[in-house]
Amino acid sequence: MDIGTKIRAIRNRKKITIAQMCEGTGLSKGFISNVENNNTSPSINTLNTIASFLSVPLPYLLLEKKKQMQVIRKNSRDQSTFNGLKVEHLTSKGGLRMMMVELPTGATIGEPHSHEGEECHLVLEGKILAEQGEDSVVVEEGDSFSWNASVPHFVKNIGNEKAVVLISIYSDTELMDVL
Repeated sequence: MDIGTKIRAIRNRKKITIAQMCEGTGLSKGFISNVENNNTSPSINTLNTIASFLSVPLPYLLLEKKKQMQVIRKNSRDQSTFNGLKVEHLTSKGGLRMMMVELPTGATIGEPHSHEGEECHLVLEGKILAEQGEDSVVVEEGDSFSWNASVPHFVKNIGNEKAVVLISIYSDTELMDVL
């Protein structure tokens, strides 16, 4: 873990000197220097003191780089096709995935299918028929719906124009390419 580098970056971004940090935390200059250079591993209690002084949550200091905020710029999104549908991936793969799917008139997101996890859909454009098990509902622009994805489900564009749906899928395990 690279906690020290993160502490130094926060301190510098907030324009706090090491002397100010020493005064505010009660820690010595040498100790803070060793922490920031990753030469020593502070206790949780000491990290909590540092986090409080820097006004950041303690868990933030403990997050691995790959678990921190990730930005995917509009022009850098991965795109794929699924059953002939254009899919823009808005997040990197992991437990939570989000994508934007364009459905031409009459198009469906596959046959009724199921998989592990939960899904939430927001209709950005168009008119959609959503079915899960025996439930069926028509949703339009601005409407949203969610479901446990382990029950077979089906989405179809029943409007006269293309539909665009924002879909978020959460699973505790890595999903194969559901979309």
